[in-house]
Amino acid sequence: MSRLPRLVLEPIVRTALAEDLGLAGDVTASLLPASARLSARFVARKGGVVAGLDCAALACALVDPELSFTARVEDGAALAPGEALATVTGPARAVLTAERTALNFLTHLSGVATLTRAFVDAVAGTGARIAATRKTLPGLRAVQKAAVVAGGGWPHRYALADAVLVKDNHIAAAGGVGAALAHARAVAGHMAVVEVEVDTLAQLDEALAHGPDVVLLDNFSLADLATAVARAKGRAVLEASGGVSLASVRAIAETGVDVISVGALTHSAPALDIGLDAM
Repeated sequence: MSRLPRLVLEPIVRTALAEDLGLAGDVTASLLPASARLSARFVARKGGVVAGLDCAALACALVDPELSFTARVEDGAALAPGEALATVTGPARAVLTAERTALNFLTHLSGVATLTRAFVDAVAGTGARIAATRKTLPGLRAVQKAAVVAGGGWPHRYALADAVLVKDNHIAAAGGVGAALAHARAVAGHMAVVEVEVDTLAQLDEALAHGPDVVLLDNFSLADLATAVARAKGRAVLEASGGVSLASVRAIAETGVDVISVGALTHSAPALDIGLDAM
């Protein structure tokens, strides 16, 4: 995925800045002389994978176009403890006003990328891909998904309009797996991917009879995942999901599934410790 366009990023960053500035602006930074200038480095306190540089750069630019933000690495780069990932130079008032918003994006999104990379590394060599879900923080989906990609993962669906994903409640409302898939195939356009969630091997067999593009195997045991792979015989992409952890993901991947989706990548990633140090 290419870098997100400014049209997507700007509303997100503006909202964050407006939240921080309130109605009166940065009353602490305003105490500094207008002529004061400051140069500072964004520094990783711990090792990890960087993401969110465009958000941090835009936060600085929106606070004051005179600020010069220079990235020293690119999103997706591995950071060593103490490594500088970017510098910012300009009016001191503006640097300090933009500091927290820029850091909030960097620490959170780098945390997402770092956790994603850990999952990707855990399944290396198996052929399975790690994917995010729609379990994202409201308003931050685009940048969280970009951080997943920076960490080596797949974004999965960005929104409900991207693909048909028939889940358990859709199945209940439609009257069964077969009925739900038959209707999905009847109304979906030729460009639409159709995925169905199943809870049992019996539902898998029912689903495969209707030719889904993807089958989501929800909370399957390792034995049932292996059986599902054998039964599907490549007729559909198989996605494992539900309760996936770093401790369990390798064993899940070794069953032969194609994709493993992990909600924790976006809803539970710990922040990567990054600070701003004056030079």
